[in-house]
Amino acid sequence: MTIDFHTHCFPGKIAAAALEKMSLAANTPPFTDGTAEGLAASMRQAGVDLSVNLPVATSPAQVEKVNSALMAQAEGLLTSGVLTFGCMHPDYAWPRKELRRLRENGMRGIKLHPAYQRTDIDDIRYLRIMGWASEEGLAIVTHAGLDIGIPGKDWAPVEGILHVLRQAAPEKLVLAHMGGWACWKEVERSLCGAPAWFDTAFALGPIALRDPARAPACPENLGAADFTRLVRKHGAGKVVFGSDSPWERPALYRSFIQGTALDAEEKEAIFHGNAQRLLGLP
Repeated sequence: MTIDFHTHCFPGKIAAAALEKMSLAANTPPFTDGTAEGLAASMRQAGVDLSVNLPVATSPAQVEKVNSALMAQAEGLLTSGVLTFGCMHPDYAWPRKELRRLRENGMRGIKLHPAYQRTDIDDIRYLRIMGWASEEGLAIVTHAGLDIGIPGKDWAPVEGILHVLRQAAPEKLVLAHMGGWACWKEVERSLCGAPAWFDTAFALGPIALRDPARAPACPENLGAADFTRLVRKHGAGKVVFGSDSPWERPALYRSFIQGTALDAEEKEAIFHGNAQRLLGLP
């Protein structure tokens, strides 16, 4: 069994425009059309049984609208193997009430994105949201480290994440991109072993570029040896498989991990065991 804990899909009417905008900014090509149907097709190709959709609210006005739409679509998405989380924004006025609404409607988690939301990860608004989400039993997936499409400031650095863990102590915090994209030396030095999960999304192997003449801020992601060392230092029981589809291919990431020196038990935990525990699945 394989669970992809980090994917994105968009409503059909906006998918093409959204992907084009993000692809230009990040200089990376998408590998699906960005729709739920495109995600399901890539899952079948990769042998992925369940994908977690992570919606990002880029304004507080989007929160209720996006969450309501996803709650209405949740059952239909699940028939395609897509389990959707809800979204939250640090400037949203009634986060505690909305988090409760998500939980009461069967949602299992939320996605935060400090870079897209232009808010430091240890801002008091995020600390409150994470504390309230934990009270509701919700998992929290947050972007961590730099963002390939938003160069410059790191809105979710390792020191900020450590502050979150000390102040809010979220029970089910998943740090995307192996704890901090393009900051893996610092992650290994200061964050490995911390009470949080890492996902593998957009963190493994070569980076496909839309325009090779535009050099990215991070020339390449983790190689097999560095990834294996990072997993073992943090603990394979706290790493979940994620592709960041449509920006990476789940089939390629499954193959990458299968080719590492991790043993069968470690791979099983990463591919599905840890995610099942986080999601409360049998």
